[in-house]
Amino acid sequence: MIYEFEGKVPSIGEGSWVFDDAMVMGDVTLGDKVYVGSGARIRGDYGTIVVGDRTSIEDNVIIHARPGERTIIGEHVTVGHGAILHNCTIEDGAVIGMGAIVSDYATVGEWAVVAEGAVVKNKGEVPPGHIAVGVPAKVIGEITPEYKETWTGFKDIYVDLASRRYPESLRHAKN
Repeated sequence: MIYEFEGKVPSIGEGSWVFDDAMVMGDVTLGDKVYVGSGARIRGDYGTIVVGDRTSIEDNVIIHARPGERTIIGEHVTVGHGAILHNCTIEDGAVIGMGAIVSDYATVGEWAVVAEGAVVKNKGEVPPGHIAVGVPAKVIGEITPEYKETWTGFKDIYVDLASRRYPESLRHAKN
């Protein structure tokens, strides 16, 4: 559901898909061809949230920001099932693993990876092209060109779901 809050109406880009049971509320901007999965919560109630083009926000993700502040998510980002992003910056191409948490004022660089279940603490940083794992998240290495190529394909699957497959084919089933 898309909700206006205190006069702020979310902006949903062309070719984007938001599941009926997801919530996008208030001061939120979704770019073009953004996928918002079932159960996701994107709350721009007292902060601002900006999501770039071709980004996938998978099932049960929570995105929020502090009062008067911002959560910024770049283009072609993957935010895995059940992740939590709060008042942070995620740069283009990054991958946030399932169940990961990226906390206040943290930054995840371009094409960086936060592994499943990892926690990037307050003011933490994952440099561009690096992989962070654990609690708290620690950088353990760099991504390879093969990783980037493989993940570009995975990312494009969600772009296709948002912009073509769901709008053309998803229907309520008749019992």
